[in-house]
Amino acid sequence: MLKFNHTQKEDVLTLAPWFRVQSTHIADYSVGFQFMWNKTLAPDYAFFGDCLILRELYVGKYYFYYPISLSGNEAAEEEAIAEIEKFCRDNDMKLHFTNVPKCRLAALVERYGVGVTVSDNRRWRDYLYAAEDFKTYPGKRHAGQRNHVNKFRKTYPMWSFRPYSAEDEPRVVAFLKEYEGVQLEKGNRIADEEIAEVYAILPHLGEFGMPAGILEADGKIVAFSAGEKCGDMLIIHIEKALRGYEGAYPAIAQEFALAFGENVAFINRMDDAGDLGLRKSKLQYLPCEIVDKYNIFPERAIDAVQKLPEIETERLVLRPVADEDEEAYFRLASDVERNKYWGYDYRTDMPEIAHKSYFLQSAREDFHHRAEMPLGIYLKESGELLGEVVLHRFGYHEEAEIGVRLLGEHEGRGYAKEAVTAYTEYGFSKLNLARVEAKCFLQNVRSGKMLLAAGMRECGRDDTYRYFCRTAEM
Repeated sequence: MLKFNHTQKEDVLTLAPWFRVQSTHIADYSVGFQFMWNKTLAPDYAFFGDCLILRELYVGKYYFYYPISLSGNEAAEEEAIAEIEKFCRDNDMKLHFTNVPKCRLAALVERYGVGVTVSDNRRWRDYLYAAEDFKTYPGKRHAGQRNHVNKFRKTYPMWSFRPYSAEDEPRVVAFLKEYEGVQLEKGNRIADEEIAEVYAILPHLGEFGMPAGILEADGKIVAFSAGEKCGDMLIIHIEKALRGYEGAYPAIAQEFALAFGENVAFINRMDDAGDLGLRKSKLQYLPCEIVDKYNIFPERAIDAVQKLPEIETERLVLRPVADEDEEAYFRLASDVERNKYWGYDYRTDMPEIAHKSYFLQSAREDFHHRAEMPLGIYLKESGELLGEVVLHRFGYHEEAEIGVRLLGEHEGRGYAKEAVTAYTEYGFSKLNLARVEAKCFLQNVRSGKMLLAAGMRECGRDDTYRYFCRTAEM
C-alpha cells in the first residue's frame, strides 16, 4: 500500500531528482514551487517503484498529481496509477487527478472510458516560451521588449547583471522591502503570500541549486530573479523589479535567460492566477504554448446511482432498511461475536453507542457519500428483516465487492446465497459491473461454501482471507 508523507519545506530536496528530469512542462513539479507554495498547497508524497506520487488536499478533496517516473518509463507510471486506484478503493476515497499533462490525457481518459470528467482551469495554466526568444527578443513581434531593454541600457549606461551569491542576501532583502512597500500597497493576498515565500527561499537558493541573478543600475539593485532547471526548461520562480526603472523587467528576463538558459529549450514563467493584468503582460511576451494542466475525475458505477434499488427473489426482497426495523438492524450490527467475520468492529471507532439509530443512520450516510450500497434482506412472506447485503469498494474498472450478514436465527436456510446471487446479478445487469468480488476469513468455512454456491470462484488467498470473484460471463 502507498505510504504518504506530508511534504515539509525541508523535504523538497528529497523530491528534487524527479523534478530535475520531469518532462511535463508543468511548473508545479519543481522544488521552487513546492517550497514557495507549501503553506497553500502542501502535498503529501509517496514512492511506488521509481515513480513519485504527490497528493494535495484542496477544498476538502484529495487530488493526486499525475505520477512521474525517474527513468521516464511510461509503463511504470501506469503501474503507479493502478496503485493509486487501489489506494483510493481501499480507503473509501474518491479518485481525482490533477496536473495531468496533455501528452498523458488521452491515455488516462481511455483508461476510464466514458465515465470520466475532464477540466482545465485557465487561471492555472503555465506560460511556456522558446528560450531563444528571451535571449534575443527577435523580429518585429518582440520589438516592444527590445525597445524597452534598449531604453533601460541607454538611461542607465552603468547597468550590470551578475549571478546572485549568499553575500548578496542583505542587499536583496533591502531591495525586496523597497519593492514590497511600493508594489504591494494594494494588499493582494496571493501577492502578499508570494513575497513572504521569496524571503523564505532566499537562504536556500544555493542549497536547492537554483540560479539567481541581480540587475543593477548605478550600483543599485533594481531587479532580482531566481529560477530552476527541470528537464528541458528553465522555470522562473521569482522576478521582481522596482517601479520607475523602465525596461528593468524585460532586461532582467533577457539577462537571466542568457546567463542560465544554456541547454534548455523553453522558459516557463508560471501561471497568471487569474490576474488579468498579469495575463496581459505574459501574453505580450508571446508564449509558444500555454501549458494545460488537466483535472481528471473518473466515475465508478455507484456514482451514477440516485437511489437504492428494490430486488425480488423467490423468497426475498432486497431493499433499503426501513425506520421501523431500526431495532433489528441495531441488533444485527452491534452483535460483536457474530460480526467478527464482517471485518469491522464498531468499538474501535465508537466504544459506546448513544442511540439505536446510529448504525442505520451510518449506513444511509455511506450511501449518501456513495461509499456503499446497503440493502436489507427481507423475507417476502412476512416482511421480517433477516440481515443485510452490501455492494461496496467500488473500483474504477467496473468492479465492486459484496458482503452479507444475517441475524443468527435466520442462518442455515440459504438466504445469504440467494441474496448474494441476486445482488451480484443486479450489479452485472443494472450497474454494468464487469466483476464482483468477495472475501472471507480463512476460518469462516461456512461463508466460503456459501460464496461458491452463489456462483463465485476462489481466486486467491493470503494469511487472513480467501478471495472470490465472479464475472458477468461466468
